[in-house]
Amino acid sequence: MSPVLKDKVAIITGAGRGLGKEFARRFAAEGAKLLLPDISEERAEATAAEIRAKGGQAYALRADISDEKDTQKMAGEAVKRYGGVDILLNNAALYYGVARRPWDAWTVADWDRIFAVNVRGTYLCCQAVAPLMVKAGRGKIINIASDVFRVPGAVGLLAYACSKAAVYSLTQILARALGPAGINVNSIGPGFTATEASLGEDGNAGAFRDTIDLQALKRREEPADLPGAAVFLASSDSDFVTGHYLVVNGGSAMM
Repeated sequence: MSPVLKDKVAIITGAGRGLGKEFARRFAAEGAKLLLPDISEERAEATAAEIRAKGGQAYALRADISDEKDTQKMAGEAVKRYGGVDILLNNAALYYGVARRPWDAWTVADWDRIFAVNVRGTYLCCQAVAPLMVKAGRGKIINIASDVFRVPGAVGLLAYACSKAAVYSLTQILARALGPAGINVNSIGPGFTATEASLGEDGNAGAFRDTIDLQALKRREEPADLPGAAVFLASSDSDFVTGHYLVVNGGSAMM
């Protein structure tokens, strides 16, 4: 059986670590040709080098997705390297180092910083890449939202949760806007996943225990649990799926 993404060109933002790295590894294994923008070119290059060492195609690019010039540069680099873009996976987000706090302890600077990356950045990536897909008459956009705005943990992560709710809404609106051009726009809602950001310095055992108590599936969510959903939404198997919010959280919040 041929890899399901063979020769497809995919941009995966934030691929230097965490879920982005897992998405990049799996997409490469499925035959995709990758451009990996990240705020840290060093981390992105480490991911790209790992993929190339296994025979895949991947290029790293330093990009701040909250900067319109950087997102336009990202789209241009994809055209330069590969001639176009088939898949945009908007994974990059500000979460690492975001501390839980009371609902009224978030500052204006917190809100602006989180929304600049998580919402404006996702929009800018879509704005930069969608015209290439419109020209081609097809494309897959996958936005990484979250289940956080639907679970009790949202109370301690108010600004972050609201930013991910905005990504959910952006997905649904863009699905209608871009559908006539043959472009599918969907989102994935991960649960509390054991990435570097979630584990923290102490492993966050208590938070994971509380999350597992809410889940139907009684184990910790791992980064490897997410790429299959992304591959499905990027592949031809989902050609008639758009505006969908695919929750992957072990049943902690059932939609």
